[in-house]
Amino acid sequence: MFSLTPVVRAILILNVLVFLVTNDAIIEQFGLHSFLSDQFNPIQLLTHMFLHGGFNHIFSNMIGLVVFGPMLERFWGPQRFTFFYFFTGLGAALLFSGINYYEVHDVYETVEAYRDNPGYDNFLGFVDQHAVSYYDRLTPFIDKFKSFPNDSKNIQDSVAIVNRIFSNQVDEPMVGASGAIFGVIMGFGLLFPNTQLFLLFPPIPVKAKYLVIFYGAFELYSGVYRTQADNVAHFAHIGGMLFAFILIKYWGSQRKTFY
Repeated sequence: MFSLTPVVRAILILNVLVFLVTNDAIIEQFGLHSFLSDQFNPIQLLTHMFLHGGFNHIFSNMIGLVVFGPMLERFWGPQRFTFFYFFTGLGAALLFSGINYYEVHDVYETVEAYRDNPGYDNFLGFVDQHAVSYYDRLTPFIDKFKSFPNDSKNIQDSVAIVNRIFSNQVDEPMVGASGAIFGVIMGFGLLFPNTQLFLLFPPIPVKAKYLVIFYGAFELYSGVYRTQADNVAHFAHIGGMLFAFILIKYWGSQRKTFY
């Protein structure tokens, strides 16, 4: 299972080497920023796939690569597997960025409205709607603002806080190969649906197709109902699986003997 194929080995080594030299400055420059951010650069659609936020992040992604990737590379060959990996990774980034643009643009409009009409009730509404994860840290200011809602300094501070929260959301970079890895998992489930996989938690065997269904349902639920404190890019995972499905079905329609 862990006999690595050439492309899988190259992707694994490149990810590990980049991880060893990654720092905050590199993540800020090459992580994928929102389309609305001044820090967005089109090259980030590719470079973010080789950056990871910590050991657990890269470990889980690379385990997925080395477990499911080699069989796909042997089945397709190096060139087609390479195309598949980057196609699903870029597709994941585009879907995530599109959803992010929709969400952040909604926040932007709320911020603009608050700048035009700041006040305690509107500030509390903004926090409840767009910044729940900041609530505990903002509690002292909220209490002070409630006691003195007409104080000019409190109003100015509230505008500054709203601007800072928006800046944090729009400039937070997304990193990781997860989109491509979920594409690989989807590809494995589609091409080898009845392969028995033995899970560690819980320690039971399960067919690949059921694992893919579970992953897809879980990520869709998490993407729709996630909290703002959730730092996982669920829609990137969904995007990887979706683009993998589309590409494999397209290849299958082009060559019926593909399966």
